[in-house]
Amino acid sequence: MSAPIRASSILPGHREDIELHTADGLRLVGELARPVDRPPAATLVCLHPLPTHGGMMDSHVFRKAAWRLPALADVAVLRFNTRGTSSVRGTSEGTFDSAVGERFDVAAAIEYAEFHELPNVWLLGWSFGTDLTLRYGCDPAVTGAILLSPPLRFSGPADLAQWAESGKPLTALVPEFDDYLRPEQARERFAAVPQAEVVGVPGAKHLWVGDAETVLDEVVRRVNPAVPVPLPTTWDGPMETGDASAYADRTVAAFADVPVTGPEQRQA
Repeated sequence: MSAPIRASSILPGHREDIELHTADGLRLVGELARPVDRPPAATLVCLHPLPTHGGMMDSHVFRKAAWRLPALADVAVLRFNTRGTSSVRGTSEGTFDSAVGERFDVAAAIEYAEFHELPNVWLLGWSFGTDLTLRYGCDPAVTGAILLSPPLRFSGPADLAQWAESGKPLTALVPEFDDYLRPEQARERFAAVPQAEVVGVPGAKHLWVGDAETVLDEVVRRVNPAVPVPLPTTWDGPMETGDASAYADRTVAAFADVPVTGPEQRQA
C-alpha cells in the first residue's frame, strides 16, 4: 500500500559514510547515497550553503535529495561538510576560509567521484555553494552544474567567463523572493554565459522552505531526463523515518530571525 513521502521519509538506498582528503591535508566527512540494486544514471555532488549561517551537508534540500533520489531517480548523491563545518555526520577538519581554501574541498569531492567511477557528475550548489561551483567546479570530470539561490557574492565575471568558454550546461534556480539575487537580475548577470538557463521559481525564497520538491524535480529533469517529473509523492515499498530533531536544519534556524537586507549586509 502506498504511503505519502514526507519530509522525514527515507527511501531505500545504499548509504555509506565517506571521507574526502584535500590537497592541503584536511579530512572532510561526508556520505554517499546510491541506488540499492542498480548503478546510478547520474551523480550529484552537493556544495552546501554558508557554514557561518548554518549551512552543512544536512541542509534540508540536500538531505531530501540523499533520502529520495537514489530510489526515485537512479541518482547517486554525494554530500560532505566543507572545512570547519559540522553536522550529525561529524566535523570536517580545518576552518572556514571565505571561498578560498574551499577550492581544495571542491577538488577533493570531484576527485572522489572520479576515482570511484561515479557516472555523469553534476555539481549542485546552494547559495555559498553556488559560488564554490562557479569558481572551482568547471572541471573536465564534471558534466554540468545546477545553482540554487546563487548570490554571486564570492564569484565574478571571470568565473562566469570560464563556464561560458566550457560550454557545459549551467542552470540557476532562482526564487522569486530571493534575498540576494532575484530572477530578473539573475538573467542579466548570467547573460555572460550563453548556455546558462535561469529558471525563476514563483513564490520561493532563498532557503526553499516548502519548495524542496520543486527543486528536486528541476534537478532530476536535467541530470536524468529519462525519469518522468514531477517525482512521485507516495512510495509503495519499505520506507524509514528520519529523526527530525537530529537533522534539524540549522540553515533555516540561522536565518529565521534575520531581517531581509541587501547582499552587502548579509552573507549567503
